Amino acid sequence: MPTSTSSKKRRRDAELENAIIEVAWAELLKRGYAGLTMESVAAAASTSRPVLARRWNGKATLAVAAVTHQLAMKPIDVPDRGNVRTELLDYLGQVSDLAPIINMIFSMLSDTSFRESYPSAPELRHTFIAGRADSLKLILHRAVKRDEINAEKLIPAVESLLSDLIAHYILINGKAPPKALRVTWVDALLLPLVLSS
Repeated sequence: MPTSTSSKKRRRDAELENAIIEVAWAELLKRGYAGLTMESVAAAASTSRPVLARRWNGKATLAVAAVTHQLAMKPIDVPDRGNVRTELLDYLGQVSDLAPIINMIFSMLSDTSFRESYPSAPELRHTFIAGRADSLKLILHRAVKRDEINAEKLIPAVESLLSDLIAHYILINGKAPPKALRVTWVDALLLPLVLSS
């Protein structure tokens, strides 16, 4: 059956939107949120400002779309390896690969003009994590089922310890933590708190 004209148009529209979002991400990395403009994205994408305006009502929503797209392309997926330490290090490695994206999110949230345009932090958080599993919680609870970890020791502060540590490191340093530090977090901080005796 031949493809309808409307289907072709939708495909072209989706391709254009993805191309613009990719350009917006490149512009964010190059200029930062403060230096991002709809005009600079339109020029870099070889399109026009009105084309962008039909899809996004300003640079805040375009930047959020660009970040969301990057996150969607890099899901955190830690398979069951039968060993909690291996899985935790895998998790931290995958989060480290997201450091440029996480750093951009922190940068956007610290920008006054962004907060004025996109004032709802809970809504923003929901946008960024929608459809993403809590991989750290999954790893820890999988380890409980294997009797590697004592469930009674998994209080909320302990359960989120690694994600809090890596987020704080990226916020302060603007880059991913080195592998040796990630190993220390797992071996010297988290595991002694939760391992079954």
